[in-house]
Amino acid sequence: MNTDQGSQFTSQVFTGLLKENGIRISMDGKGAWRDNVFVERLWRSVKYEEVYLHAYDSVSSARAGLDRYFRFYNGRRPHSSLDRQTPDQVYFESLPQILAA
Repeated sequence: MNTDQGSQFTSQVFTGLLKENGIRISMDGKGAWRDNVFVERLWRSVKYEEVYLHAYDSVSSARAGLDRYFRFYNGRRPHSSLDRQTPDQVYFESLPQILAA
């Protein structure tokens, strides 16, 4: 389990439950904002481009909306950090190189 060092994650109740269940604990460095910057950016996009624009009336409609969004995000939305390619393009084009190694 990887968390930041917030008090809810460092409490004896939380860490004890993890340890009792054989779950290893990993915490980001104190004040190390870089540790989660890519995931934080992803969730910002999800919230502003999908969640805040739709008033889901059920869990199933939220799941369907998020499924649709992630298919768009990975398959059709170009990313500036990926030289205007989609994550799918970058990932699947690198597979032959990985498999050949």
